[in-house]
Amino acid sequence: MRLPLLALLAAGPAHGYELKGALEKLLGAAYPQPNVGQIYVTLGRLEKSGLIQGEDVAQSARPNKRIYRLTDAGREAVRAWFEEPTDEPRVRDEFFMKLAIAPQTGLADQITLINKQRRQYLNTMRELSRLAAAEDRDNRVAQLLIEGAMLHLQADLDWLERCQEELE
Repeated sequence: MRLPLLALLAAGPAHGYELKGALEKLLGAAYPQPNVGQIYVTLGRLEKSGLIQGEDVAQSARPNKRIYRLTDAGREAVRAWFEEPTDEPRVRDEFFMKLAIAPQTGLADQITLINKQRRQYLNTMRELSRLAAAEDRDNRVAQLLIEGAMLHLQADLDWLERCQEELE
């Protein structure tokens, strides 16, 4: 959450609730949203590390709010983040670990594991379909996020089919 918050601050100063709202508006309901407490903890850490600078702003009839601005070091961190490609192959997948170890334990059947995982993926696919239908059609980022998740799930389902064929 560190770098996405920094990136949002590149657009201009904001406080935690504004950043939370910006994330929700941008990503929609499909993306797990941090709570405002997590955002403020992260902002505190970013400030301590010198990537942002906070300033208390007085409000009438309300407590002060803290507005955060990106520092030069923060702007460089965001640039570096955008420059570096994401490399997250799913080699360290918990399900695959279960599948690989099951025969050695005698406590679980591989085909049963595959079938349970398939049901889970199909339930998740249905939930994503509902989210896509409920999401604002004009929010292309949220729609693309949901579409990407569904494509990943379809690939996972195809892989489960391949595993089952190989193990039967």
